[in-house]
Amino acid sequence: MGDHAEGAATNGATAAKPRCQLTARDGNVFSVIGNVKRALERAGQRERASEFVAKAMQAKSYDAVLALCFDYVDVR
Repeated sequence: MGDHAEGAATNGATAAKPRCQLTARDGNVFSVIGNVKRALERAGQRERASEFVAKAMQAKSYDAVLALCFDYVDVR
């Protein structure tokens, strides 16, 4: 998992990754994206939330979106 954290923050800044519950929830890709977005916004990271959504919407697969989640939040 450590490899996923590299390059996640913009402008070289390191932001704390908020916790995000994804297990035992709707696994629909749009639900996953929404859960991560809300976790980032609740942590006051609105810019990172927007960045995450943009990258997730461009991802080529469900697995790519899940890998991106680990870059932005502490998945639970």
